[in-house]
Amino acid sequence: MAHFAKVENNIVTEVIVVANSDCGGGEFPASEPVGQAFLASLGLIGDWKQTSYNSKFRGVFASPGWTFNSATDEFRSPQPYPSWTWENKIWNPPTPMPSTGGPYKWSEEELAWVAI
Repeated sequence: MAHFAKVENNIVTEVIVVANSDCGGGEFPASEPVGQAFLASLGLIGDWKQTSYNSKFRGVFASPGWTFNSATDEFRSPQPYPSWTWENKIWNPPTPMPSTGGPYKWSEEELAWVAI
């Protein structure tokens, strides 16, 4: 099965499943335009981007409310805190969470992990 995410203003609004046979039976990226044409033939207008359930392409599997970054051609989950940066398909805090003590939660005000 192939999965397509509808992207509006760089935000994923829905994700649907399309049979491989309706995508030409091929692999991404060749399958994408065939799948997009199939969706258009169903009257599903808009900007549909193929997404990978196994995260083999376009970063991570898209979900509604996530963003599409056209510069890097990848989907991203919502940024949890303004100070966190995207790297290696995940959001990373400015400092790693301590491995001892805890449990911890992130404090954006202190830009640090705080024991709870």
